[in-house]
Amino acid sequence: MRLPLPSVLGEPLQAAFRLLLPLRCLVCGEPGHDTLDLCVACLADLPWAGRACLRCALPLPEEALPICGTCRDEPPPQTATHASLLYVPPIDQLLVRYKFHQNLAAGRLLAQLMLRNPPPWSCPPLVPVPLHPKRLRQRGYDQAAELCRLLRTPRWRGLYRRRHTAPQSERSAEQRRDNLFDAFDVRGAVPARLTIVDDVMTTGSTVLEVAETLRLVGAEDVRAWVCARVP
Repeated sequence: MRLPLPSVLGEPLQAAFRLLLPLRCLVCGEPGHDTLDLCVACLADLPWAGRACLRCALPLPEEALPICGTCRDEPPPQTATHASLLYVPPIDQLLVRYKFHQNLAAGRLLAQLMLRNPPPWSCPPLVPVPLHPKRLRQRGYDQAAELCRLLRTPRWRGLYRRRHTAPQSERSAEQRRDNLFDAFDVRGAVPARLTIVDDVMTTGSTVLEVAETLRLVGAEDVRAWVCARVP
């Protein structure tokens, strides 16, 4: 496996090193292709997100209305959500390696894939879903903030996590929402339009809580862009 380049090198030096290091598929180990650490076959098999609910990015059949029944009955605070990929193999394994095993090369690849399937709107400033300082010390980096950096789009840094919450995995949708209640806050003036960025969207509880927080302090149009959506 190719090791990630140290971020302290800076982008020009990182670009130079990438010219010298061969691309290697992070899924199967074959030579990379088209400037990506993915081979031709794995790139062709990627689970790109297709037709989905405009509000929550839940995958929808072709004959369905553009907004799912849940969002029609209870519209979420975000006006739109876009997922670049589906959280199925091999994207789920890449995200686990990036999020929990410090595989920054996987994070760089995921950001590149997000840029190949961006939202259908012009992105206002990005706001990553933040980690609590305690979780940040444990993990060593903030995966959503790192994705934002790699997406090379203006970022707003005023959102923070005010409360250390338990991990969301293996919790029901209701438990996830209760776990995140009042977990976020902001510093400073809030832009009128913002795009939340996160790595994975499962039930939508995190995006919903962040969007509600931003709307309550004055944001008028809050959207979300996630790397992968759980089908």
